[in-house]
Amino acid sequence: MNSTDGNNEAQTQFNAKFRGGALSESEQPIRFAGSVLRAQRHVCAFFHSSDEEYQVLLPFIKEGLERGEKAFHIVDPKLREEHRWRLQSAGIDVATAEQSGQFELRNWADAYLREGHFDQDKILALIQEALESGRKQGFPLTRLVAHMEWALEDRPGVDDLVEYEARLNYILPRYKDPVI
Repeated sequence: MNSTDGNNEAQTQFNAKFRGGALSESEQPIRFAGSVLRAQRHVCAFFHSSDEEYQVLLPFIKEGLERGEKAFHIVDPKLREEHRWRLQSAGIDVATAEQSGQFELRNWADAYLREGHFDQDKILALIQEALESGRKQGFPLTRLVAHMEWALEDRPGVDDLVEYEARLNYILPRYKDPVI
């Protein structure tokens, strides 16, 4: 974290206290990979290994759950149980979080690859639905983590990925929720 991150965080906290209260849940600093996410909360992260990936993701995921935020994850169906195990090994009570609706785990086929192909309109709608439903369920934020390794495979519709990411960048500023 650089010194401006610390100054901005201190300024945000000072402003909240000056207004007469503590930071609201959605105003608290959101940390990711040693930085604080600001207004732009869409991050594309690349990792060298699964261990590196979870070293970065787990503190982010755990922080959100501890704050009472929702976690919505999209993973490779072959790695679903490993994902659950990694969360559990970090001290996250996955079963309780799922039962309460605080944690939702989807497979690629139920998100990016519905009907066997990538349809950017359907996934954009799903992401908006996930972010909005978290709020309707009473969660201050939803931390959406989406694994995108499927895009490296020869899948129908994968050629639309860049356009999808550009469209997503126009939609996400409407929400305060971080999307990784």
